[in-house]
Amino acid sequence: MKKIITTATFLLFTITAFCQSSSSAILSQSEVAQLLSGAIKKEFQIDFPVSRVYKCTDKSGVFYVVLTEKFDGIDGQDTLHHRIRALCLSDVAGKLTKRWEINDFIIKPSKGDPNETSIWFWTKYFELKDIDGDDLIEPVLVYGTAALNGIDDGRTKILIFYKEQKIAIRHQNGVLDDERHTQTDPSFYSLPKKIQQEVYHIRERITKDGNGIF
Repeated sequence: MKKIITTATFLLFTITAFCQSSSSAILSQSEVAQLLSGAIKKEFQIDFPVSRVYKCTDKSGVFYVVLTEKFDGIDGQDTLHHRIRALCLSDVAGKLTKRWEINDFIIKPSKGDPNETSIWFWTKYFELKDIDGDDLIEPVLVYGTAALNGIDDGRTKILIFYKEQKIAIRHQNGVLDDERHTQTDPSFYSLPKKIQQEVYHIRERITKDGNGIF
């Protein structure tokens, strides 16, 4: 009997550990409407249109990454956004609490700066998964801007969220070599190697797609 109990306990532990694996999914419009009621939007000052919401689950629990982009008109077939905001909302015993947020905007015309026209989230480069194998999701978000020459002289920003720390890579694209430059937070180099490699892979994809040259 003792052997049977020990075996059952081992199986239960194995099943529990498997169930704790991390995952992420995009919510449907109806699920977003249910999650972000008028009262919730007011509480967290969600004023811009919601473009996408991700539901993430890992050993810390359930949290949501909410992307919002301000509507500032249409230019041809492109929608213009002058401001963006993202929030990470944790579900704590059925109540949402803010874990972190992102706020950014276009650079307005000034001497030496490009005349940016729009800013938006580049979701095709997002990573919402456990990269380093610690059963916690390390969100990697990417967004960028367009200027007078489109993406060619816009900016790109990669943000990594690791153990409540926000780490950024900021890149200014440019038509000419001397117009391009990249600024990396020093803390990036203290990240686990697997996360650094994942970010380098994202940079390679951005360059391969013609959306930047790092």
